[in-house]
Amino acid sequence: MKGTLIGVGVGPGDPELLTIKAVKAIQTADVICYHCKPGGTSTAASIAAEYISDEQRIEVLEYPVTTGSTDHPGGYAGALADFYAEATSRLAAHLASGETVVVLALGDPMLYSSYQHLHRALAQDYPAQVIPGIPSITAAADALELPLSEDKETVCIVPGTLDPQELATHLRMADSAVVMKLGRTFETVRTAMIEAGVAHRAHVVVRASMKDQRIFPLLEAKAEEVPYFSVAVVPSTIASSEPSEASRGEVVVVGLGPGAHRWTTPEVIAELRSATDVVGYSTYVRRVPQRQGQRHHLSDNKVEAERAAMALDLAKRGRKVAVVSSGDPGVFAMAAAVLEVAEDEQFRDVPVRIVPGMTAAQAVASRVGAPLGHDFGMISLSNRLKPFEIVERRVKALAGADMAFACYNPASKERRWQIERVAQLVAQVQEPSTPVIVARAVGSEQESVTVTTLEAFDPSIVDMRTMVIFGASTTKVYESAQGTRVYTSRYYG
Repeated sequence: MKGTLIGVGVGPGDPELLTIKAVKAIQTADVICYHCKPGGTSTAASIAAEYISDEQRIEVLEYPVTTGSTDHPGGYAGALADFYAEATSRLAAHLASGETVVVLALGDPMLYSSYQHLHRALAQDYPAQVIPGIPSITAAADALELPLSEDKETVCIVPGTLDPQELATHLRMADSAVVMKLGRTFETVRTAMIEAGVAHRAHVVVRASMKDQRIFPLLEAKAEEVPYFSVAVVPSTIASSEPSEASRGEVVVVGLGPGAHRWTTPEVIAELRSATDVVGYSTYVRRVPQRQGQRHHLSDNKVEAERAAMALDLAKRGRKVAVVSSGDPGVFAMAAAVLEVAEDEQFRDVPVRIVPGMTAAQAVASRVGAPLGHDFGMISLSNRLKPFEIVERRVKALAGADMAFACYNPASKERRWQIERVAQLVAQVQEPSTPVIVARAVGSEQESVTVTTLEAFDPSIVDMRTMVIFGASTTKVYESAQGTRVYTSRYYG
């Protein structure tokens, strides 16, 4: 009969947090196995010590190295590979003789645990089971007495050994987070949290649930006070969604991208999650998931100035306001509207930040290749805020300069003739074969993209969800396995 391998989670540190099932497994095992650093002791073994008897055999798996520095010819990875090969062989010998082997793991065996390597190597040949343990993640949140997540919030669990920029990106994307493996990574983790804008609400919990447990606000912690057995916790945002009377408000104008959620940047998502208020045209505000405690202010698409004033007034009262636009906020969107109103004396002291987003022109261009791959223009055909004579003059200039250009707001229910007029103006200087891209609802299930020519272009199919890109004399079209490809050449002559 083959023996059984059992991975036992011993919890974060307090022996009283061992589960009944874990205790039974430890007491009845033939062999107790645990890891430790070179010449060191095992925290996992000390937690379970009172349940281990003198009759049980002990297998101590002493790491050859705990940092990246080693004399092994294969480097750190080679040293650990040899270590796990030797450890697997030792445990396999016990299992082959029919003995039950318990491997002690701090926290939970399947969360950043050394047991995982042994399980992968042995479970295919021997019976195996895993007994869960309380992880330091929840133990730290409980020590703080702060919710780790509520309602529909997401939790990010990451190791502090990540690249700082990658770590910051993960922290921006999540509502709450726990960073493990601190110690020598602490300063890097703190820098990433500051960059991600979450450091002010983060705490460090040292040796959660142990007798020498300590808690610091992250920004007050000193690196020498943060050992490896520490976690940094960014708790739920819901409890702190209401600003204090002394808090300083601000307006952040963000771009949601052209429509598909995947085109909204992590930076924008982080700003939306931390906002107390979201202000914008109703269609765009509905794209933002509403969080508990967050207020959404929907308005018509023709009241940009009033919308900007509302956002600035909310910020004066201490709110953190996200003003949302489709695409990029600086391209025919709310950034200019907010700054115009913010110039008024009553709003001069309100901080205003602009966070970029992917433009609709970029998204449409990507669908066919690179029609805007060289010098190009972007123009709005709406004459609500400017006379159409100005639009005509600028279209003539773009076409006359032989530049590809994208047309925003090309038509609506009331405005049907402008796009036809633009096509006529382009036809005065460009060849009938000039490529034209007609793209509707890009990024949605209703997406439709057509590559046609100036001569064959049908303005009647254009509506407000459509963008039209007129090519230049250097814009080329060819067929490939991916379909029709369009690009504007970087070369002349």
